[in-house]
Amino acid sequence: MASEKALAKKQVIIDEIKDRVKNANTIVLFDYRGLTDAETKELRIKLKETNSDYKVYKNTLMARAFNELDIDLNEALKGPSAFAFGEDQVAPIKILSQFAKDHEALKLKVGIIDGEKADQAKLAEYATLPSRDELLTMLAGGMIGIVRDLSICLDLYSQQKEEN
Repeated sequence: MASEKALAKKQVIIDEIKDRVKNANTIVLFDYRGLTDAETKELRIKLKETNSDYKVYKNTLMARAFNELDIDLNEALKGPSAFAFGEDQVAPIKILSQFAKDHEALKLKVGIIDGEKADQAKLAEYATLPSRDELLTMLAGGMIGIVRDLSICLDLYSQQKEEN
């Protein structure tokens, strides 16, 4: 049986995982085997740009943390797994998916987006969605078009009234 000191250290890591899961909107488990140090550094930099990150934990500790949170990801925890997390729902998935296209060694396993489990197919769907900033830009562009059309209409109406 493990010593009290070792169990306490493991519990600290489990609590850290649980805290990251609770504070993240998106969680993605992926297989990182075969990535070089330079590639993992590149991936970490890309994730940091979107306030996301990843960390590698022992599968047994991740399994215990997920079980304590009533999240069933035991099937995905076979083989080495890295744990990506982020505040944006789509950004970590997009970055990991794009990175997986460029680096065949990286393979997405499963994710949790806003508390909902997402398999590989669902992650692929999310990867095609525009990011939050892109959606806000599209919304602003649409609203500007409406305001522009309204101003043209009002200008034409005022010119018509001046002629009468």
